[in-house]
Amino acid sequence: MRAIAAIPILLVTTILGCAPTTTGQKESQSPSPPPPSPPTSTAPPTSTAPSSPPQPTRPVYNLTGYSPSFKDGYIDGCETAKKTPNGAKDERRFADDKQYRLGWSDGFSLCGRNRAEK
Repeated sequence: MRAIAAIPILLVTTILGCAPTTTGQKESQSPSPPPPSPPTSTAPPTSTAPSSPPQPTRPVYNLTGYSPSFKDGYIDGCETAKKTPNGAKDERRFADDKQYRLGWSDGFSLCGRNRAEK
């Protein structure tokens, strides 16, 4: 008999345990807006030096895994072979930096060969 009397109490506590409660809890607030960004200056730069002609954008090659010196050399060598405005050989780096020299030689060779095949 005691087991039967405990069933309604068990049901009530189970149901109340699953019901959401709002007592003592704050309702969720919407996120606050981000702080305003600082004002940007619209004044033109005050440069007294004469402006030089714009330089062409340096090309981007996928040379992941190579050293920065090799990448610079490869781009310079390849662009030299293609005869673009970006083509140049940094003579000092070519003489002093083995990675730059290897990159330049590879870039010049590969891009020159591709140019000749066209």
